[in-house]
Amino acid sequence: MSQVNHWIAGINAVSAAIAHDAEHVREVLLESGSRNPRIGDIETAARQAGLEVRRVSQQALEGIAGGLRHQGAAARYAAAKTLDERDLPGLVDAAEGRALLLVLDGVQDPHNLGACLRSAAAAGATAVIIPKDKAVQVNATVRKTSAGAADRIPVVRVTNLARSLRELQQAGVWLYGLAGEAKATLHATDLRGNVALVLGGEGDGLRRLTREACDQLLTIPMPGADASGGVESLNVSVAAGVALFEAVRQRAAG
Repeated sequence: MSQVNHWIAGINAVSAAIAHDAEHVREVLLESGSRNPRIGDIETAARQAGLEVRRVSQQALEGIAGGLRHQGAAARYAAAKTLDERDLPGLVDAAEGRALLLVLDGVQDPHNLGACLRSAAAAGATAVIIPKDKAVQVNATVRKTSAGAADRIPVVRVTNLARSLRELQQAGVWLYGLAGEAKATLHATDLRGNVALVLGGEGDGLRRLTREACDQLLTIPMPGADASGGVESLNVSVAAGVALFEAVRQRAAG
């Protein structure tokens, strides 16, 4: 994938980038006159990694951070370029029959998207697919929340999600949508082979066209909800993690 420059902000985000991915850090900006010892630690680590370090004003950092809490540190980062629907066939083919895709239909909270990307990267997913409209995009908050995963896993932005799902089916990918009212369970379903796990947004879940595009709807068993008699639902990032690692478990078991 080609690269594009982004700014990341915050002591933890900048420290992690220097420690784990210094080759993609282009420069580090630190607040002039800061007495925070961690700022000094970042400067030392950055210089040891051979990175350019500049001391700048608090106002300059605030302009770069774009509303994020920068804590006196920011870094220019060469991130992986976001892909589009034209890249999907190649990603599926390269997986050689074991594609694992996470499809997010209308996630609005950048913290949820960041957490989903982190889980997808940890699970070794092939890609994460998000719609270009009516959904949060990969922004600075998402990058910070994902702890670098936003730049380790392909993120595919598609214009028409329902059409892209149909094209995945034609490419031999099974589409499993997660819905609380489904009868089939996640753990009783074969998630090996080419699989896409499709999750809805925080409020309304899967949209109608997305739901209709799925081959099957699955539910995550929640014994606690059954015992209480109430209807419970998991946060989308938690549900994504559960579904992804169930697929990982099945694939490891053969």
